[in-house]
Amino acid sequence: MNELGHLNAGYMRSVALKDVDWFREHLSDDFLNSNPDGSVVDRAGFIEQIAKPATISNLGYEDERIRIMGDMAIIHARTTYTRADGSAGLGRYTDSWARRGGVWVCVAAHVTRG
Repeated sequence: MNELGHLNAGYMRSVALKDVDWFREHLSDDFLNSNPDGSVVDRAGFIEQIAKPATISNLGYEDERIRIMGDMAIIHARTTYTRADGSAGLGRYTDSWARRGGVWVCVAAHVTRG
């Protein structure tokens, strides 16, 4: 589980820092992301989205829960962030990871914001 905790921390750090190279290395080719507005993007769309200027800052996470089911894992956590207007925001995310060829890759993500 330590490896998945490390990957989750890397994912969140890479969102905050717009580190598209990290995502190129850790997202599966068939990755899908559900955005807070209900839209869905594939791997290329997600990487393009990450590279754009952020509308939030001070992204953090807490209450991380990692569940492993063989070669699949699900990570749930609550996010904290600052909106563009300076107010505090909260959200949640669920990331699905698969072990493929002995390596964990993120195959799906779902993000909500309040």
